[in-house]
Amino acid sequence: MTTALVSVPPSPAPCVLRIHAQDNVAIVANDGGLPAGTLLPEGAPGAGVVLQGKVPQGHKLALVNIAAGQPVLRYNVPIGYALQAIAAGSWVHERLLQMPAARELEGLPMATVQPPPLAPLQGYTFEGFRNADGSVGTRNILAITTTVQCVAGVVAQAVARIKAELLPQFPHVDDVIGLEHSYGCGVAIDAPDAIIPIRTLRHISLNPNFGGELMVVSLGCEKLQPERLLPPGSIPVADGRNAELHTVCLQDAQHVGFMSMLDHIVQSARPHLERLNARRRETVPASALVVGVQCGGSDAFSGVTANPAVGFAADLLVRAGATVMFSENTEVRDAVEQLTSRAASPELAQSIVRELAWYDQYLERGRVDRSANTTPGNKAGGLSNIVEKAMGSVVKSGSSPIAHVLAPGEKLRADQKGLVFAATPASDFICGTLQLAAGMNVHVFTTGRGTPYGLAECPVIKVATRSELARRWHDLMDVNAGRIADGQASVEELGWELFLCLLEVASGKKTWAEHWKLHNALVLFNPAPIT
Repeated sequence: MTTALVSVPPSPAPCVLRIHAQDNVAIVANDGGLPAGTLLPEGAPGAGVVLQGKVPQGHKLALVNIAAGQPVLRYNVPIGYALQAIAAGSWVHERLLQMPAARELEGLPMATVQPPPLAPLQGYTFEGFRNADGSVGTRNILAITTTVQCVAGVVAQAVARIKAELLPQFPHVDDVIGLEHSYGCGVAIDAPDAIIPIRTLRHISLNPNFGGELMVVSLGCEKLQPERLLPPGSIPVADGRNAELHTVCLQDAQHVGFMSMLDHIVQSARPHLERLNARRRETVPASALVVGVQCGGSDAFSGVTANPAVGFAADLLVRAGATVMFSENTEVRDAVEQLTSRAASPELAQSIVRELAWYDQYLERGRVDRSANTTPGNKAGGLSNIVEKAMGSVVKSGSSPIAHVLAPGEKLRADQKGLVFAATPASDFICGTLQLAAGMNVHVFTTGRGTPYGLAECPVIKVATRSELARRWHDLMDVNAGRIADGQASVEELGWELFLCLLEVASGKKTWAEHWKLHNALVLFNPAPIT
């Protein structure tokens, strides 16, 4: 179990944080915020400014007088335009700002930034499970794939029996889980966009943490038949046994009553457990890591502490030859110029534009835009709008060139290493589900407001943006990046700490989410119609 890093409370002296020297706002770092009349001290941004009213923690205050119509700059980017004159020392919140229009997806810089190559990072390893297809698991799990939601209740009871009756006999198997989802029937299965949920479930079934063991439970009458979910040729064949799909169909005539269904599933699990139990962890290079990075319950500290530390760790992982995926379309859309300019080639830059344009159209069909992303919790944490949120979100990707682009539900090939933009919705559950489909074997999740998010399929390392959250949720947060704001650690130090934590967790050390068995459901992204 990973131990939460509890910090000493920050100094009561006024502390405000500015990202860029050109910014005309800064955020309040103090727990509880700062009261009216607070004088910003010498050496602080806006030294000599007196607060006009109370400013909550994480929220912005004006460092100078800002005229109506003038841009409000954070990250040296206009995150909004003042709707009225804002006096120095005032609380700058979303009701005072007009959000900028989205950047057009034309005339973008395409592969114009080529950062100097970083020295390879060699000698780092973890203890993982080698798979026949060349991938490596960080956990050794029997996953039972379901073709349709109708079988979820039966599978849940079967899994409970397997855990109680069989799993104690197989001490080298970490868990047994059912891949429950809401798809499979009542859907337009032949619609063009139906390929997204189908390939997502297919590729999750092949996740490295499942050791190549495929077991499917079907109802029988559903639209998503097992042969359509996992057709011949989609299953890696390491030996003869994987050539045929192992399916339990509940509507088969052999099942007389509910108990016979359960017995069949439980008995079918045994040979899979025997093969998984024969596996052992072995030393593998850090290049075998496939790390998904994501944020949820974000606040204004996300782009100051946790996400920059994750970005630094992402660069270390890329230097070590590993794969890092960042995602969340609407939470990078306003940073599109940063993405296309960092693409390794013009063709990859165009792939980024293609995915974001497709998502723009998807939102338009629902008569919403990217501004629908920002939640009440984001705003309570100091994020005024999606532009500000995006600037803090994209820094999770670090500084490496973007080497690959994945559409929703696609799976990484073995040769696709480095930094990957995996285009997904920003929803925590859908993003995590799609990153699992891409081949993620360990997950990093940053949060400022706090969330008990976890995945049964993959270990999730939770990174707190604030020390106050890390102290309150001391048995839910694995890493406290709030120490950066407290002045107790640098971004580089936290980045190295997270990198080493990833190797430990990949080697079997439990995260808090695993300790408490906090698991969110899989949520397949289905943009196709439901019939």
